[in-house]
Amino acid sequence: MIQIKNLSKLYQTKKQKVQAVDNVSLNIEPGEIFGVIGYSGAGKSTFVRLINRLEEPSDGSVVIHDKDITKMPSHQLRKKRQKIGMIFQHFNLLWSRTVFDNIAFPLEIAGVSKAKRKEKVLELIHLVGLSGKEYAYPSQLSGGQKQRVGIARALANDPEVLLCDEATSALDPETTDDILDLLVSINKKLGLTIILITHEMHVIQKICHRVAVMENGKVVENGEVLNVFVRPQSKTTKRFVQQLNPLEHEKDKLYNFINDREDSEVVKLHFIGNHARRALISEIAKKFDVEINILQGSIAPTQEGAYGTLFVEINGEKAVLTNTIQYIQDSGVEVEVLKHA
Repeated sequence: MIQIKNLSKLYQTKKQKVQAVDNVSLNIEPGEIFGVIGYSGAGKSTFVRLINRLEEPSDGSVVIHDKDITKMPSHQLRKKRQKIGMIFQHFNLLWSRTVFDNIAFPLEIAGVSKAKRKEKVLELIHLVGLSGKEYAYPSQLSGGQKQRVGIARALANDPEVLLCDEATSALDPETTDDILDLLVSINKKLGLTIILITHEMHVIQKICHRVAVMENGKVVENGEVLNVFVRPQSKTTKRFVQQLNPLEHEKDKLYNFINDREDSEVVKLHFIGNHARRALISEIAKKFDVEINILQGSIAPTQEGAYGTLFVEINGEKAVLTNTIQYIQDSGVEVEVLKHA
């Protein structure tokens, strides 16, 4: 487990003090993919660099597998960092070295023999899908291939933790999904704990088990991704959720499609987990004497299951409408009434 307690970073300039990270406490479980999301200036990149002490914390502690990183002397920290891999937004490759030599570099520093280096590098090249590119230079690679080299290099010393600082921000959407699929595969094959920093909710949705939302150096919300998506509490989280369902905040426009009859209710349905696969609308139409007008909807998969949102107008007698909504709620689907009959 990674235990982060009261972690803070204060920058002192000639003119002002800047609290980049402010009293952050989190527990990250072994083998999980933990996301940290925030807008520019939220403090998330500083936060991830505090975990391996690329930045020195002003206060607080980071404990990885019962070892307090923040109290380690330099010689112990250098050794511990070999077990904390890191990948970056702009790859940070050595441009004069081939793919093979870039991946071998941390092994050279660690004093691994040439024969073992070769065996390990070839294994990693196969793992990240770069077979045939061993002797290519970074300038000959696509952005996605460069990031695969960065991932392989970060895995060279068999780390306990992999830190990803905006690892997909420089990539196009299709390549981003490929890299995210690779991280999920690595997480499952190696049981590797991954801490992923991003400003893209799609990244969190696709691969993370839990997420912390940062704003002004603080964690304003954290929990399981599915729960945070369905029940966002902070304004910042709600803005991120809108990235996945941009029509969510345009409810007023729905009324352009409503019949506006006195015998109608407009409801928002939340489908979570297995309920997202259920043919509930079909069930209702067969069971109750109502007319259903589907206004809009969306469904999104997460690591913990799918969740969907559906806006519908239901027309019928008031007593029937009441029974219909009760049936929906009893089915395990959350209901928010937007317009009463």
